[in-house]
Amino acid sequence: MANQQARNTGANWTGTQAYVLAIICLVVGVAIGYLLRGSASPASTATTQPAPASAPAGMGMGNTQQPTPDQMKHMAEKQAEPLLAQLKQRPNDPQLLYQVGNIYYDTQNYPDAISYYEQSLKANPNAADVRTDMATAYYYSGDVDKALSEFDIVLKQNPTHANALFNQGMVRWKGKMDIAGAVASWKKLLETNPNYDRKEEVQAFITQAEKHANIKPGQKTDKPAGL
Repeated sequence: MANQQARNTGANWTGTQAYVLAIICLVVGVAIGYLLRGSASPASTATTQPAPASAPAGMGMGNTQQPTPDQMKHMAEKQAEPLLAQLKQRPNDPQLLYQVGNIYYDTQNYPDAISYYEQSLKANPNAADVRTDMATAYYYSGDVDKALSEFDIVLKQNPTHANALFNQGMVRWKGKMDIAGAVASWKKLLETNPNYDRKEEVQAFITQAEKHANIKPGQKTDKPAGL
């Protein structure tokens, strides 16, 4: 994912910007590295970047070897088999298509996940949860701009969608170094969802990001502001 991100934004970052982001990450921990599922509750849907997948058969718990892309693809195909069989009977069922997309998402096969999410959205264009997950899949695929455009669509349809606002803030911050935009997303999240489960965490993001609000794209200084 780091290499994918570099293709989109890394070449345009100054050393100061990279340093600021590193400091922020150290302060708020690894939380900046995950996005939230569109549908389930925040407490149950936080996934690290990328979401961990179950180890394939033959890999013991003590084995730290990561599954290969081919193994991940095979896992997805096996898990999706029952749903794909149902899709033969109901090819335009948006929920079935969404569930298949989630399987590919969870096994890090993001292009396949996006394909099924798109098909689901053709049948139900206003499904905010589906579009939120598709946006995160675009982000993990390295397409930051497309991810943000999909979040915009979600939030035009449902301005208070909590996970879309949370994720939009993360992608603005991590993908674009748009601190003001990230803070705006998170403040709107807290204003429109006063009982949000991750309220304290989001407040911590806002506090730390605002310390560096005067660092602008392209700005070069010897020391980041506020440090």
